[in-house]
Amino acid sequence: MTAQIHSLWLMASPSDEAMLSGLVGDLSGRFGTPLFAPHLTLQGDTAMPPAALAQAIAAAAETVSAFSEPVACVEGSEAFFRSFYARFVVSQPLANLKRALDPEGFDSFMPHVSLLYGPVEAAAKAAAIAKVHARLAGRAIHFDRIGIVTSGQDIPIAEWRVVSQTRLRSS
Repeated sequence: MTAQIHSLWLMASPSDEAMLSGLVGDLSGRFGTPLFAPHLTLQGDTAMPPAALAQAIAAAAETVSAFSEPVACVEGSEAFFRSFYARFVVSQPLANLKRALDPEGFDSFMPHVSLLYGPVEAAAKAAAIAKVHARLAGRAIHFDRIGIVTSGQDIPIAEWRVVSQTRLRSS
C-alpha cells in the first residue's frame, strides 16, 4: 500500500481567505491556470500518518496565537508552484510554526502564499504582478489555523483536500 502524502498549510482567516481566493480565481481565469485554495505551506509532501500530523499541529497551535502578517511583496519565479506569489518575512510566529512542524526545512523557508501556479506569458505575468503588488504590499493577512491537506507534487491539484484543521491559540 502506498503511503498517502499530506502537507501542512497555514490558512488565512475566512475574510482574507475569500479575498485571496478571489485573486487566485481571477488570475486562473485570466491565464488559464489551475484553481487551488490559497495557503502558506509549513511542510509539504510528508508521508507522516494523519494522526501524527494532527498531534504535531495541535501542539504547535497551542504555542502560537492567531496573528496578522503584512505582505512584504508580490513577486514571481519560474517554479511551477511559485509562479506568482505574495511573500512574507520570516516573523516570529512563522518561525515558531516552521521550527515546530518542519525543523529540517527551516533554513530554506520562504513564507509565501501562491496566487498562480504554472508558466504564463512573461510580460502579462509581470504586469499582473505589478498590479497585485500595488494592491497587496503592506496589507496584513490574518492567519488563524493550520490544515492537514491531502496534497503534494504528485497529486493532481484538483484532488487536493483539507482533511482536518486546528485553530491557532486565540490572542
